[in-house]
Amino acid sequence: MLRSRYLIVTALLLLIGLSAPMAAQDKDKDKGGDKAKDKAGEKAADKAAPKAEEKAAPQAPAGDKVELKWKFEKDKPFYQEMTTKTQQEMKVMGMDVKQTQDQTFYFSWTYKEDDKDKNMVVVQKIEGVKLRIDIAGNPISFDSANPPAAGNNALADFFKALVGTEFKLTLDKDMKVLKVEGRDAFVQKLTQANQQMEGLLKKILNEEALKQMADPTFGIVPSKPVAKGETWMRDSTINLGPIGSYKGSYKYTLEGLDDKNKDLAKIKIDTTLTYSPPTDVGEGLPFKIKEAKLQSKDAKGTAVFDVKKGRLESSEQTLNLEGNLSIEIGGMATNVDLKQTQTTTVKTSDTSPAAKKP
Repeated sequence: MLRSRYLIVTALLLLIGLSAPMAAQDKDKDKGGDKAKDKAGEKAADKAAPKAEEKAAPQAPAGDKVELKWKFEKDKPFYQEMTTKTQQEMKVMGMDVKQTQDQTFYFSWTYKEDDKDKNMVVVQKIEGVKLRIDIAGNPISFDSANPPAAGNNALADFFKALVGTEFKLTLDKDMKVLKVEGRDAFVQKLTQANQQMEGLLKKILNEEALKQMADPTFGIVPSKPVAKGETWMRDSTINLGPIGSYKGSYKYTLEGLDDKNKDLAKIKIDTTLTYSPPTDVGEGLPFKIKEAKLQSKDAKGTAVFDVKKGRLESSEQTLNLEGNLSIEIGGMATNVDLKQTQTTTVKTSDTSPAAKKP
C-alpha cells in the first residue's frame, strides 16, 4: 500500500513538473506598458507578409522605437526546439527523492489561410520528442528519432503516440487562440498507448487548456513600437483540471538591439508563477490534491526576437518552484515537500531539428 502511494505521488509530481514550463510560456491576457490591453500587431495583413518585405531591413519608427511583429509566409513552416531541464527534490513519506528531467519537444508551425472572419489558421505539429527522466537513480529515456520496439515500454509507447500529432489553431488579429481543432484525435492516440491514463488525460487536456498550451510562442510581443528600456506586462492562467492551475505574471523589458546584428531585439523577462490546487478533483482518479502552496522564486529569462523575419529567434527562462502539497490517496493524506529548478530554452529555425540523423 505504501509503495503504491509513493509511486502515485511520484507520477503526479512528474506531471506537475512537465506542465510548469508550458504554463510559464502561456499567453492569456496581454497588457502594454501603460496597462492597456496588448495587441500583437495592428494589421492582420502582416501575418502573411511577402518575401520581398521579409528580406527588407527593418525600419525603426520615430524616436528609435522598434516594432516587434509576427510575420508569416503561406505554407512555409518554421520549426522550434523547446528543451526543459528540471532538477527536483522531494520528501515523500519521510523519504528523500531526487528526480531529474531532460525533455525536448520539436514543433513546426505553418500558416495556412485566413478564415471567413479574417482570422488566421495555423497548423502546429509535434515533429519529435526526446526525454530522459531519472527518479531516485532509475533512468527512463525515449527518443522518437530512435524509438524502441513497440510494446517494450509503456512510457515509450505513450510518448511515441505524441509524434505526428497536429493541431489546427485559429488566431484573431491579436494573436489570441480562438479555437483548437484536433483534441479528440490527440486524446484517442494517447489513451490507446495507455488506457489507465484515459480519465486523467481527458480532464487535463480540456479544450481551454489546449488553447493555452497551443500558444506558447506568440504572446511575447507588445501592441506598439517600443524603445530601449520600455516595459510591457501580461498575465496568464492555465487550468489543468485535477492537476491544478498556474497563474503567471510576466514583465518584459526591451534591452535594445544586438550590437552585432541590428535585426535582433533583446528582451528581458521577469516572471512570477503561482500554483493552486484543483477546485474540481474529478471522479475515478487515484489521487486528490487537497492543499498546495507552491510559488516561484528568482524566475527570470531573456528572449531574442528577429525583427526582419518577424518571429521569436530564441529564449531562455529559469524558474525555481518551492513549497508543499497534501495529496490524498485511498483516503490517506500524504505530505510532500518540493523544490524544483527548471530551465527552458527555445530555438527557432527554418529546417527541422528533429530530422533523423544517419
